[in-house]
Amino acid sequence: MRPRTFADRREAGRLLGARVAAVLNTTPSPASGVSAPVVLGLARGGVPVAREVADAIATTAGTCGLDVLVVRKIGAPGHEEFAMGALTARHLVVNDDMPRRLGVSRAGFEEVADRERRTLRDRERRYRGDRPEAELSGRRVVLVDDGLATGSSMAVAVDSVRADGAAWVMVAVPTAPSDSVDRLRDRGVDDVVVLVMPTPFRAVGLSYEDFTQVDDDEVISALDRSDG
Repeated sequence: MRPRTFADRREAGRLLGARVAAVLNTTPSPASGVSAPVVLGLARGGVPVAREVADAIATTAGTCGLDVLVVRKIGAPGHEEFAMGALTARHLVVNDDMPRRLGVSRAGFEEVADRERRTLRDRERRYRGDRPEAELSGRRVVLVDDGLATGSSMAVAVDSVRADGAAWVMVAVPTAPSDSVDRLRDRGVDDVVVLVMPTPFRAVGLSYEDFTQVDDDEVISALDRSDG
């Protein structure tokens, strides 16, 4: 059996943060003059990793924003394991002709999407509280998750931050398969940082000793924590 690479998400985030900070130090700030980068952690598992990445960047850059990005998959009715698409608060992507192939009508698709939007909005309110949403226009944005499998959620995240005006986008994850990384590069991501790409790749959790599911309280704590 392949040995685990990371003890937990926080250790993975510290290692990832060092690599990301080094890349950002050699990346010019956008012409907009907004020099401080912002890190977005994909909820829920990506947020503890993103906390460590943001802290590492702040150590070298002096400041770094941190916020949460909730991505919800749109599963087929009765077969939720088949993702028909995914959405963020302001962006929706349909996976090719998956709804048609699964026999899901437009009305059926919209019903599921509306339900996921309600869940998404509830979680964003819970996680962010009274804090305003991070401003992305003209900024360097680092999208962080605890790992990629197919990369579909991250692809939606990339499209979303581009639509919100991000000037430069990096995807940073501790572990991912090489084909998912290649698809993100083809999507026009400015940079991708991955610490390990196991071959064969079977699951994100196999790169961790402790891959306990992240709950809402841990997400909130990671967003609130300011002690590095």
